Amino acid sequence: MPIKSAKPVSKREPGVLLVATMDTKGKEALYLESCIKGQGISVFILDAGIRGKGPYPVSISREEVARAAGKNLHEVQRIGNEGKAMEVMAKGAIHCAKSLCREGKIGGIIGLGGSMGTTLGTGVMRAFPIGFPKVMISTMASRNTRPFVGTKDIVMVHSVCDLSGINRITQKVLRNGALAIAGMVREDDTVYASSEKPLVALSTLSTTDACAAKVRQSLEELGNEVVTFHTVGAGGEAMEELIEKGEADAVVDLSLHEIADHFFGGDYDAGPNRGKAALQRGIPAVLVPGNLDFLATGPLYEAKRRFPGRRYHVHNAAITLVRTEKDEIIQLARILAGLCDASKGPLSILIPLGGFSVFDSQEGPLYDPDAPQLFADTMKKALRKDVQLLTLPYHVNDPDFAMAIVHSLTKSFESIA
Repeated sequence: MPIKSAKPVSKREPGVLLVATMDTKGKEALYLESCIKGQGISVFILDAGIRGKGPYPVSISREEVARAAGKNLHEVQRIGNEGKAMEVMAKGAIHCAKSLCREGKIGGIIGLGGSMGTTLGTGVMRAFPIGFPKVMISTMASRNTRPFVGTKDIVMVHSVCDLSGINRITQKVLRNGALAIAGMVREDDTVYASSEKPLVALSTLSTTDACAAKVRQSLEELGNEVVTFHTVGAGGEAMEELIEKGEADAVVDLSLHEIADHFFGGDYDAGPNRGKAALQRGIPAVLVPGNLDFLATGPLYEAKRRFPGRRYHVHNAAITLVRTEKDEIIQLARILAGLCDASKGPLSILIPLGGFSVFDSQEGPLYDPDAPQLFADTMKKALRKDVQLLTLPYHVNDPDFAMAIVHSLTKSFESIA
């Protein structure tokens, strides 16, 4: 049963867009609406359902959503494939949501649903920038959420039980989601001061974090702002997007294993464009083959099934690292050389001959003393002659290696000043 409004709806604060399929989640959406309004926030319900007729009054009807996608609702309903039909409705929903945002009517988005509703809601949310409030209440939130979250800051709230009716569980979960989006929308974004400092994108994992921490500290002391990306697939994708949008002034790509995972079947695959953005934009770049000593995969039993007869390191119950073999190291060196050959700006490649990660050290479980030199020799042969490649007698996490990275990037900044 909807709760009564505790506060009058503010005319000054932006409202919330509630994305739902009202044919299947109507009662639950209305309860969510009442919870948000109870916090004094106006709500615009967007109905993207495709079954029958919309049973509840809404701000944006399913007919309007379909028209925004260039079709009428009857055409969408005749598609015959629910996935393709939802793609059309998602396209229209994004158009409607952006229109409301341009008009200053909404300052956040909330959605609810199962697999289809989550696909719809997060599809709209991913069209909005980082920092714009996004909350998705979903039956899918306890599973792999990467397809839904992508590279955006979407808050996923697990519904625990099916979103079917208002009961003692859904009541609490929906209300918590409502309170979350209301609090986000009320936040004064003027507290986030814009920075005029050069922005450096830095990639790492915990296995190269000693180096990353030293690099970050040194670059910040030199007057830069550093944004660090955790290279678990989505992290690398997010970094590439930041660079493509022109928001980064330089990059230190310290953790390149997402490229290895893409080509050899690891779990931390960031897609075919990983590593390209900085080189194509021509911003100063330092590349390090950090973490190329392993592929990331799931539990040990899965690693043994997918990569039989290899060297393994159980990082934890959910993650096993598989040692890259020499032929893979050779292929990676050639792949990276090909990427670097297309570079348009200042580029340095630094290779730590003492090892590529904390596990690739004399004390580590995946140590291979010959692999770094093999990588360096192969890359030198394949690399464009004017690209600077330095081999250094350090481990990747040695402080001296971190300072060599900082020195190389500083020289690149000076070359374009």
